[in-house]
Amino acid sequence: MSVLLEAIFARADQDGDRIALDDGSRRLLYRDLPCAVAAMAGMIGDAIPGPGPVAIERDNGIDWVIADLALLSLGRPNIPLPPFFMPAQRAAALADAGAAGSITGMGMVLFDHPVAAIPAGTAKISYTSGSTGEPKGICLDDRLMLDTAQAIVARLGDGLADVHFPVLPLAVLLENVAGLYATLLAGGRYLVRPAAAVGLTNPFAINDAQLVAAIDASHATSLILVPEYLARIVDHLERTRNRLDKLRLVAVGGSRVPLSLIERADRIGLPVVQGYGLTECGSVVSLEALGDRNRGTVGHPLNHASVSLASDGEIVVAGHFHLGTIGHPRADGPIHTGDIGTVDEQGRLSIVGRKSSLIITSFGRNVAPEWVEAQLVAQPQIAQAMVYGDGESRLRALIVPSARDADIAAGVAAANATLPAYARIGLWQPSRPFTPADATLTPNGRLRRAAILARLEVRPFFDRLCAETAPARARLLSVPQLQAGLAGRISRTTYLAYLAQAYHHVSHTVPLMRLARSGLAAKPMLVEALDDYIAEEEGHEQWILNDIRAAGGDTDAVVRDGPSSATARMVDHAYATLRDGNPAAFFGMVFVLEGTSIALASNGAEAVRASLGLPETAFTYLTSHGALDQDHMRFFEKLVNGLDDVADEDAIVAMANDIFDLFGGLFAAIPMEDDRAAA
Repeated sequence: MSVLLEAIFARADQDGDRIALDDGSRRLLYRDLPCAVAAMAGMIGDAIPGPGPVAIERDNGIDWVIADLALLSLGRPNIPLPPFFMPAQRAAALADAGAAGSITGMGMVLFDHPVAAIPAGTAKISYTSGSTGEPKGICLDDRLMLDTAQAIVARLGDGLADVHFPVLPLAVLLENVAGLYATLLAGGRYLVRPAAAVGLTNPFAINDAQLVAAIDASHATSLILVPEYLARIVDHLERTRNRLDKLRLVAVGGSRVPLSLIERADRIGLPVVQGYGLTECGSVVSLEALGDRNRGTVGHPLNHASVSLASDGEIVVAGHFHLGTIGHPRADGPIHTGDIGTVDEQGRLSIVGRKSSLIITSFGRNVAPEWVEAQLVAQPQIAQAMVYGDGESRLRALIVPSARDADIAAGVAAANATLPAYARIGLWQPSRPFTPADATLTPNGRLRRAAILARLEVRPFFDRLCAETAPARARLLSVPQLQAGLAGRISRTTYLAYLAQAYHHVSHTVPLMRLARSGLAAKPMLVEALDDYIAEEEGHEQWILNDIRAAGGDTDAVVRDGPSSATARMVDHAYATLRDGNPAAFFGMVFVLEGTSIALASNGAEAVRASLGLPETAFTYLTSHGALDQDHMRFFEKLVNGLDDVADEDAIVAMANDIFDLFGGLFAAIPMEDDRAAA
């Protein structure tokens, strides 16, 4: 008989009257387990004869557990298939393993697959999706699963095995071994519910209110979660001020957990421990103990595993582990995990990132993207993030917002505040979600980086410029003075104050163009464009002075008083950037100023004129720039889409973001004290 099953049945002799399995309406005592398993084994043998492997394709429940144990008793490999596998993944896994049949919610199904070369001793074939989306079957024996589960019990203690509430699918090895087997070996109650009953009908679209309510109603004392589930539970508890006071253990694994998320969980009383593991090692390799936690680590290695670091920081695990994959048996030997880690003086392991995804910036700094991503998704505005930018000066990120109106910029800023300068996000853009359905996410929630980057459409630079400056543009448009101007709700005093600052920055437009032109002599396309702009813009500051006179203002005072400090900052930044940086950045300033002029001309000028009763001659600068800058913007789009230098593109994006914020500061500095009376 299976050594794992023997150990579980030993509990039937010791604690026969205790409840082993509970689904809310049906309970099975430990002493009843052997009979239930024998009955299921008989049914499997009759319906799916022969020695071939059998899949389990059922929802979480008592029958899933009994089928799993029955296959152990029969010595037949079990293929637990996660409910989130796509049809093609499911079919590939069944064919790869040569499945003889499957146990489903509707009964048992026979298959006619060719016999596969399964390593001797295989008890479970755990399929991971692999980096290309093709399932890879890891073959495990019952000794490894027993060793792993016993090591978990030894680390946490029998006393914590009271009521375990599975949230992850049982087909996920982490829950199967660390949840089910460890609970049964410790004599606890495994309180299993179908996914729909716990808010996980779609495991990637969590009903957090239902999940928290189900945990609370179950009186669960232990959970195993992936970081996303922990984040959703923490978010819900913070919002509602509810608490899950009966929990004594919340083990989190599957991917790196942001330290800030753990700290938030601590503050609301969730007893979180971190773990680390691999399917190849039976699921869990290291785990914190409740009395020995050092936030940011994943604890000491378990008894069945020995951990060391290679010269490049790669984590290497030694012990009795997986038997190989289908058709490729493996002898015991060290497993090179591909993960980068560190070990502290007390022997606790920390996970830094993945060796294969390591980013090396143009400054020569190594950055594990998982580290930065963890800080991003710890922010409530951000649901998912992928960081990239190998060889670039600044890191980039694709951001999936947590809600339609989420302030992504604020989330990125908060994450950046927790990171050193070299690891901060310099550029980001919104993204649609990453999911297993489109092969951008593995079934256990890891990013498929190559697939995500491949999904990015090859798009014109102008579209990238619009996308990557959208948050900064939104900040500018949210400035109260600009909103009031667009709505026509400003006083004559405020309008004159705006014209005064417009004069002081527009008077520098042509000098800035000439400075940019002098640095772009080797780029004739940009020089020609600047020549056209210079001819077009010469003397426009005089238009503004004419408007000031027509509106009853004092032009001599405007010239004499000079710019506000906010206007001076914007102009000074432009000069410094063109002198000391890439002069192509000037076109980022063009993008901001002309785009804003279009908005003011089309939405604000006539509304302001009508509300103030001023003549049309007081609005020549705005109204002329409305039509003029629309033509300029069409020309600008064609121009920048013809760029062939990434450094120029990056400089334009950076300058546009800077000027959006500086221009917003210019508007914010305009006084509006008497505007209510004017409105």
